[in-house]
Amino acid sequence: MKNYKIMGFKVSLAGLLFGFDTMVISGVDQRLQELWNSSDLFHGSVIMSIALWGTLIGAIVGSIPADRWGRKNTLISIGLLYLVSAIGSALAQEPLTFAFFRFIGGLGVGASTIAAPAYLAEVSPAKHRGKMVGLYQFSIVFGILLAVASNFAILHWIGLSWRLMMGVEALPAILFTLFMLKVPESPQWTALKEQKKEKPNSIKLMTVLMPHKQLFLLAFWMAFFNQFSGINAVLYYAPRIFEIAGLNNSSAFLSTVGIGGVNLLFTLLGMYLIDRKGRKSLMKYGSFGYILSLGLLAVAFKFHLSSELIVGLLFAFIAAHAIGQGVVIWVFLAEIFPTHLRSIGQSFGSSVHWALAAIVPSSIPFLFSAIGVAWVFALFAILMCFQLIWVYKWMPETKGKVLA
Repeated sequence: MKNYKIMGFKVSLAGLLFGFDTMVISGVDQRLQELWNSSDLFHGSVIMSIALWGTLIGAIVGSIPADRWGRKNTLISIGLLYLVSAIGSALAQEPLTFAFFRFIGGLGVGASTIAAPAYLAEVSPAKHRGKMVGLYQFSIVFGILLAVASNFAILHWIGLSWRLMMGVEALPAILFTLFMLKVPESPQWTALKEQKKEKPNSIKLMTVLMPHKQLFLLAFWMAFFNQFSGINAVLYYAPRIFEIAGLNNSSAFLSTVGIGGVNLLFTLLGMYLIDRKGRKSLMKYGSFGYILSLGLLAVAFKFHLSSELIVGLLFAFIAAHAIGQGVVIWVFLAEIFPTHLRSIGQSFGSSVHWALAAIVPSSIPFLFSAIGVAWVFALFAILMCFQLIWVYKWMPETKGKVLA
């Protein structure tokens, strides 16, 4: 397909909004808890994590519009959801209204994890598909960096204006929606719709899914391990974690910007390697990096080692994620399913991913208070040992695979 790189760049910006929406909340975390005098449980499970429950719903139902309306129309709708969420959450006067509009943004995130990677996979040549779908992850990471840089700039030049921090997202949401109006529909989706018109399919859903149950298991474990690395817990609560480590408020925000920079750098490295080394090799590298960085973080927090060491280990953790799970997950989910199951398969994998992404971060304020930061990181390190075993024994290589 001609101009697939230009179209891929525009569609991948769905990831920028995903990353921005996910990370911007970290800058207002403690401010909102103080403002609304919320308990740790309410703050973690509602204010901080409600968007993730919206993301779960978006991931569950996102295959429906992606298959019925097309990838393009679904992406336009996603841009509008982000716009409404940004404006509504910035203007909210009390916590439940804020939570409602954050939930709306979450719907956009969940649906984008289906529509955007599917579109990118379907318009890309096989030899460049890893890099092209990886653009989506790069945009997520760039959105994360943009969010933390925006939060730091607002804090430095204006003060802790949580409304401005939340409302800035409206600008990229408008830009993305305008871009989507100009891209063509995915040719594979168009061909599939024409095929369905010619040969209406009355076969029951389970008859179609059961022969592919192994693919759904692969999607489940990829998503499961992604979230039990602790990545969203670190991203959502980065300033809080840095302050626990001993940094002051301004240094904590600046170090969070550093996380965004490391994430961006190693995502670029992962994009360079994914079509050269393969998906499985990157997952091995990332798994080893997870185990080392998380294990040492547990030791550092347990024995109150220097804040500089903890910052360095958190950067190492982010690097391990970016070069492994971060760059691989959306490529892998888009590649393992045939075209007629791609949307529903991605919906399943994304749903598992976002269900756990809602559960894990929502428990973090409570777990930090109940068992301590050190034990939380130790638990994540143990689970990453199981990921390494899964990668070696059961994860297939999908590099260069022609989409069925």
